[in-house]
Amino acid sequence: MSVSASQIKVQDIDHLGIVAGIIDEMGLVEQINQLLGTHPQEIISAGKVVKAMIINGLGFISAPLYLFEKFFEGIATEHLLGEGIQPEHLNDDRLGRVLDKLYDAGLTEIFIRVALSAAGRFGVKMDSLHLDSSS
Repeated sequence: MSVSASQIKVQDIDHLGIVAGIIDEMGLVEQINQLLGTHPQEIISAGKVVKAMIINGLGFISAPLYLFEKFFEGIATEHLLGEGIQPEHLNDDRLGRVLDKLYDAGLTEIFIRVALSAAGRFGVKMDSLHLDSSS
């Protein structure tokens, strides 16, 4: 069976594959989902939305939330975030709801929990601890 050039779909991941891999390795999606909960009707969980926001933030693009999904057009979104997830699932309404949930759950507490978990998972020695979420 031969494949023609018109059947090939090329999508970039650039450095974002490394970022997504580290996020997966530290279990961030699962931690956020555990803290914020999931709903069976969600197409994309809060944890995956947070993962998408991190990927976007490290993608060297600055754009308002209503254009967030445009960042993922042409990028291998399913490869980075999960099967079935499309750019249109990352709309500003979904992002806003997740940001509200994060705020309600306590951003400092979430940051500390995720940072300590990552330090433990990656074997970071901690003789002393200073967590600063302001920068």
